[in-house]
This record gives sequence, structure tokens and C-alpha cells, in this order.
Amino acid sequence: MSQPAIRAEDVAWTDPTCPVARTLDLIGDRWSLLIVRDAMDGARAFTDFQQRTGIARNILTDRLRRLVERGVLDRKVAPSGKRQLYALTPVGRDLFTVIVALRQWGERHAFAPDETHSVLVDERGLPIPELRPTLSGGDPADVDTTTVLKTR
Repeated sequence: MSQPAIRAEDVAWTDPTCPVARTLDLIGDRWSLLIVRDAMDGARAFTDFQQRTGIARNILTDRLRRLVERGVLDRKVAPSGKRQLYALTPVGRDLFTVIVALRQWGERHAFAPDETHSVLVDERGLPIPELRPTLSGGDPADVDTTTVLKTR
């Protein structure tokens, strides 16, 4: 298990004991997730992110700063010395499954059946299979077969 990217006492948590709430507190706004998505697709420079998302410069500056502070992105000076380059850290790369889950949910629920959309494919050009959580015994997991164990 990796260390948190930031110190717990530095954030006003929405729900301190819930991993979902903490994750959303850290990276849950739409711009942050789109920046992470684009970093996974090769965006590195400020202009890459701005062109791909259409985000306002001030908002992009703020989200990149936050993602660096929270350990999701790493920032380095480009070899030319004239601009900053961003790359996913191991913490950021660990969001891949989250991005894939959001993508697949969107494919099922945000498009009409005949509407075209981008597709995530493997190295052979084949669409990746649908993500499905499983129980410890391998059976499918869903809201009816799992329970959240609350901590004190």
C-alpha cells in the first residue's frame, strides 16, 4: 500500500473515514480527471492540456498545481528550459482503473446506441474488456453482494 500523496491533516475532508469521499476531495472535479485522462494519453505541456480540454488558463494552472501537490503529477522543466512538463507519478498511474471505469460507464450510459465515441484499445487494437469487480471467491460483486464496513 502506498503512502498518501499529501498529509491527512492538510485537507478538510468531506467524510474523513470514507475512501470514496477522500478520493473525490483530492481529484474529484471534472477538470482534474480530464487532465489525468489526457496525461494518460500523452499530454505533457500546459498547452497540450489546454488544447485538449478547452479549460481556461487560470483553472488549468490551479488544477495542475493541485495535482502536483497531491502527488498525482510530477512537474519538471523541459530540456529547453522554457516550459514545464507534467508526467503521471505512480499515484497518478494508479488512477488508470478509475478512468477506465468512468469511460466504460459513459460508453454504456452517456451515448445513444448508434452514436460514435472514442474507444480504448489494447496494443493489438482490440477494445479492452469491461471492468467488473469480483468477490474474493471470483463471483461478480455488486451493490447487493457487498457491504461497507464502517470504522470508528
